[in-house]
Amino acid sequence: MGDLCYNVVRARGVWPGDRSCEVYGMTVQLKPSEPAISLVEYPESDGRPMAETDLHRDLMFYVIHLLRRYFAGQQVYVSGNLLLYYQEGNPRKSVAPDCFVVWGVAPHRRNIYKLWEEGQGPKVVFEVTSKTTQREDQLHKMGLYARLGVEEYYLYDPTADYLDPPLLGYQQAGGGFVPMPPQNQELVLGGLTFPPEPGEPPEYISPLLGLRLALDEENVLRFFDLETGQRLLTDEEARAEAEVQTRLAEARVDYAVERAEVAEERAVTAEERAMTAEERAMTAEERAMTAEERAMTAEERAERAEAESVRLRAELARLRGQDVTRP
Repeated sequence: MGDLCYNVVRARGVWPGDRSCEVYGMTVQLKPSEPAISLVEYPESDGRPMAETDLHRDLMFYVIHLLRRYFAGQQVYVSGNLLLYYQEGNPRKSVAPDCFVVWGVAPHRRNIYKLWEEGQGPKVVFEVTSKTTQREDQLHKMGLYARLGVEEYYLYDPTADYLDPPLLGYQQAGGGFVPMPPQNQELVLGGLTFPPEPGEPPEYISPLLGLRLALDEENVLRFFDLETGQRLLTDEEARAEAEVQTRLAEARVDYAVERAEVAEERAVTAEERAMTAEERAMTAEERAMTAEERAMTAEERAERAEAESVRLRAELARLRGQDVTRP
């Protein structure tokens, strides 16, 4: 009877989750076993194109990779264009956000995301809006994401053709989404009001991400760390900056070595100058000593000459028989 009832269910198009069916006027209660649910296949693709254009695809990956790099080493899973199944046993209940962020799950690679197995749903979702997805992003997906517990929802139009402004932020409130207040709205200081520049796109603060979201002059979505104020860099930008920092560090080392060598040369020159001055002083001293010696020699000669003169006078007096004591 069970097999017969199951065939009737399939023939009528009733989902196997229904717990009763009617066979020959009798109502038979079905008790689906767990193996029946486990046999349900959850495809890894819905057959839809990844993105409308190269630009939309590139920016989708740009946001995913940027946030992955930002949350590296944390229990935060960042992915996108991945089928997220939100009802067990029903493979038709799925959605594929362009980028979504889940806290509290391991950041390993997945082929699909089953909400009932992971135990945590996405809290932040990004959709890169295009001509074909604009209506779905703002109506169907917005309601679905609200029911799934998404707390922050961002719509980004990279061509600025379908959204005005091209960046919209929404936050969960009362079971649905309400617009997030832009951070660059009117500024009031001392009774003076400073409105934003005409055409200036809004900027949003994401409390969950800890980031400020803004569009640059080329309408590219940029992320800024709230703690440091620094813009999040792509892998390529980070490598380029690391190379610049390495070159700067090497230049600083070379400059320090050159300064040390110059200082050493100056010290040697100063020492040589000091030695030259010392040599000059010694030479002057030697000259002074020579002059002194000469002076002493002249004095000695004079004394010897005087002594010799006295001796000769005494000898002469002796020969003359004179008193040598008289002059």
